[in-house]
Formats: sequence, structure tokens, C-alpha cells
Amino acid sequence: MRGFDALVIGGGAAGLMCAITAGRRGLRVAVVEHANRVGKKILMSGGGRCNFTNTGAGPANYLSANPHFCKSALARYTPSHFIELVERHGIAWHEKELGQLFCDESSKLIVRMLLDECAAAGVRVETSCAVERVVQGDGGGFRLHTARGEFQAPALVVASGGLSIPSMGASGFGYELARQFGHAVLPTRAGLVPLTLSGKHQERLADLSGVALPVTATANGTSFSNALLFTHRGVSGPSILQISSYWQPGDALELDLLPGRDALEVLLAFQHERPAAELKTVLGELLPKRFAQRLCEHWLPNRPMRQFNLPQLREVASVLQAWPLVASGTEGYRTAEVTLGGVDTDGLSSTTMQSRHVPGLHFIGEVVDVTGWLGGYNFQWAWASAHACGSALGG
Repeated sequence: MRGFDALVIGGGAAGLMCAITAGRRGLRVAVVEHANRVGKKILMSGGGRCNFTNTGAGPANYLSANPHFCKSALARYTPSHFIELVERHGIAWHEKELGQLFCDESSKLIVRMLLDECAAAGVRVETSCAVERVVQGDGGGFRLHTARGEFQAPALVVASGGLSIPSMGASGFGYELARQFGHAVLPTRAGLVPLTLSGKHQERLADLSGVALPVTATANGTSFSNALLFTHRGVSGPSILQISSYWQPGDALELDLLPGRDALEVLLAFQHERPAAELKTVLGELLPKRFAQRLCEHWLPNRPMRQFNLPQLREVASVLQAWPLVASGTEGYRTAEVTLGGVDTDGLSSTTMQSRHVPGLHFIGEVVDVTGWLGGYNFQWAWASAHACGSALGG
């Protein structure tokens, strides 16, 4: 039996940051990770360059049954705190767009930084160490039965992530553990995920795979402006991944195909300047040609611009500004970047991440019902929730 002050299940972003924070405070901490190495999702994120935070991260960028829960942690550990850590380790970074920060070189540098920090803080990191059973002692404290023997500590932090990308080792272990200790787990579903089409929509659009264009996607009163990418099975791209967290099967999904422009004004100008040109020709100058042609085959009437009267042009404009895309589902956890839902925040302290039911038990990161937008927000929640927890352990 190996005794520690705190045990952390999960060697991802949240688990490592929590261990570092607690270790720096003099606590003896062990991280147990079932995979053969830590930080697998960090390594693959941002196309291998790790979108490690977002300069604009704030409570409004997160989904949760309790939108106020994330405020305390995010306020106490901000993007600038993490940037300071990155710079202290000499890791070069850049802003790509919309406040998204990436490593210039490789996401491996972020994992190396976290492991170096663990070493400096005296944190023990055990890989290939699957947890078989968690038992609470009669006098409090927790005992972990693992593939590498037993570990014991008065505090246990669950940082085991969600269900997204099972090929990286994701599982529902954290949710099972939460239920074991009497916590409610809100329904989970794939977030930041491509959408699939079926029937006529799929038939009409499948051969456009690879075609991309800027759009504003809207569902349930929320909108995101960014690129859309047609795929063999449906649609992807940043605007679609973002809106996927707000959309569910059966919900309306509309795309503004000319974001930031007044479609009617544009059409009237074309009608005045090029009355003989067909609609598909002028739209082909505003949109990818193959997509413009497809729109005019199935959704819009194609004829010379002079043959449209004002009410008809208004109808064309309304389709262009709110093209109804009927999605049938998502690609699921296989390709999802995050898991929506999770451990109900009603059972946790927003300042320490500690269970309100079981003293010494904490939940952080993706396993909790807090899900960020695409673009570094989920890493910032991992860092912030971990820091809040790590700062409170042993108190």
C-alpha cells in the first residue's frame, strides 16, 4: 500500500495541472493514468500544435445546466496565467484567429512542460495503471485498487475525462465513479462534432465533399460565423462543430451563406449590372461554383437575372440568408472533441470542485457538466478547474 496526500485519476490536462498545483503546495500527489502515456488528447489537439487556451475565455463561452458554476474557477486562473507558464518554459506560441493560441512547434512541448512541472513538484505519475476499484475507508479517505497495486489517500480527484474519442482511451469511468458515490450525472452527448445528413440532403450534397465556404450557422437562438466544410456524410468545419453543441436531432438549423452581407442588395446590384447573367452564374462568383450550381438545381430557380421580379428576388435572398439544412444526427463520440453533460454541478463546490456529498472527493475537467466552445476554451476549463481543486486540496 502506497500512501499519498492526494490521488488523481487521469493524466490529461486537468489531472496533471491539479497534481502540479497541489504538489507545489507541498502535498504528496500521485497521478494514475490507464493509458501507456499521459496527455494523449493534448498531443492530438490543434492538429498537433495544441490550441492550449483562448484569450477571450469567459463564462459565456461554456454550456452547463448551471451557467454560473464555472465563473469562480475561470476568474481565479485566467488565460494569462497559463500563457505565463508556457513562456516560462520557453515555448513559442501564436494566435491563429479569434483568440485561439497554439504552439509554434508541437503539442509535445505542452506535455513535456506539464511533466517537468510534475517532476519539480515531486508528483508521482503512474502510466499503464488502470483503476479496478475505488473504496472509501471507514474513517474517510480512499483506496485505489489498480493494475500496479494499491494506493491510498485522504483526497481523490477524478479527472478521467468524458466519452469523446474512445480510440484515445476515453471511457465512462468517471461517471460510474460519480454514481458510486451518490452523484447525479446529467445525460451526455457528443459536442463539437460534425453533423450527418440523410435522404435527399445527403444525395444532393455528398459529391461536394471537400468544398468549403464561410457561413453563419444558427440553431436554437445561437449563431457562429466561420467556415463550413462539406464531407461525404454531411457537414463539418468550425461553424458546424460550434453549433453542434447547441443543436439536437429534430432542431432547425439555418445557414447564412452570405454572412455580413445583405443578400437582396447583392442580387439587385447583379440584376442592374448583369441582367442577362443567370442566377447560378452570379452566385458562382459569391459561393463555390459547384455549390452555387447545386443550390440552383434544388433550392433556387435558375434563370436570367432580368426575369426575377422584386418579390422573387426577396425569396432567393431569404434562402441565401437562412438556408435550411436538415441534419439527421452527428458523427458521435468517435470524432467529437468534447462530451456535453456529465457530473451534475449541483453536487460540487464551484470554488474547490469538492463533492458536497463525500468529503475529500473532487471532480474536474471534462467529466463535469461544463463544456466550452471550440478554440481552446475546454483546455482553459481544464486548467482553471484543476487549479481551483489543487489549491484547495489538503486544506
